[in-house]
Amino acid sequence: MTEFWEQIVAGLASGGIYATLALALVLIHRATGVINFAQGEMGMFSTYIAWSLLYTYDFTYWLAFSLTLLISFGGGAALYQGVIRPLSRGGDIAIVIATIALFIILNGAAGWIWSPEVRSFESPFPNDLITIGGVVISVQDLGTIGVSLACVLVVFLFFRFTRVGLMMRASALRPGTSRLLGIRVTIMLAVGWGLAAMLSAISAMMAAPILPLEPNFMLSVLVYAFAAAVLGGIDSPLGAVAGAYILGVGISLLGNYVEFVKQGPELELPIALGVLLVILLFRPAGLFGRAVVRRV
Repeated sequence: MTEFWEQIVAGLASGGIYATLALALVLIHRATGVINFAQGEMGMFSTYIAWSLLYTYDFTYWLAFSLTLLISFGGGAALYQGVIRPLSRGGDIAIVIATIALFIILNGAAGWIWSPEVRSFESPFPNDLITIGGVVISVQDLGTIGVSLACVLVVFLFFRFTRVGLMMRASALRPGTSRLLGIRVTIMLAVGWGLAAMLSAISAMMAAPILPLEPNFMLSVLVYAFAAAVLGGIDSPLGAVAGAYILGVGISLLGNYVEFVKQGPELELPIALGVLLVILLFRPAGLFGRAVVRRV
């Protein structure tokens, strides 16, 4: 049982990384109706900015972290205003193609600016181990879980209890009615893209101390986050977060107790894709999503 609970905590830490990125995917999907395939690369690029602040300009970690979030917010809002908004007249296909192009551009730009070599990225949390009831837990895992839960709580409170959050929800769900009520829908959607970029940056900066920092390091995280969002419900922010934690714990337990997965860790990603396929086949709305019925 001790080993079991250790795997649960490790799975929750991984799920926390997926949860913040899955939440970003859901925010963009609710705002524009499409999946932003560049969401992971936006986080990757932000992490390289944080790396430069840390190792080139000698910033402290939390100062670099905070500045990176501000830069990410501005970059996300600018991408919406400069790229997504003009292309929205062309429909969903145009936006999807634009996000794929952004994926390629950001990936190539990171390799060109910082080179493709593998780099290290420090964690804000110590590598110490603590024992609780005989269960050995990494402080870094606890920190990752705490950051992810804090992000979810802040986003929930923002959208539920602030005026800007309520206007953003209205703009995403009923843009026409919102304009009639005097809401600046374009600005609200730009803010949504900025928030999603911030969440992507947090996910990537939590993943960077665990994964080797190189231009492709967020590809697998994006797949897991997308699978988690579909598992929980692509239109349900809380569902996507729950799906991320379920997926993280499930993969952790499979990797420890299922023999063929234990011998080949590279099978974990195909398992996530298999979960994605099964959910799409049998419950497209996800575990916590609601199927929308439209009368024609």
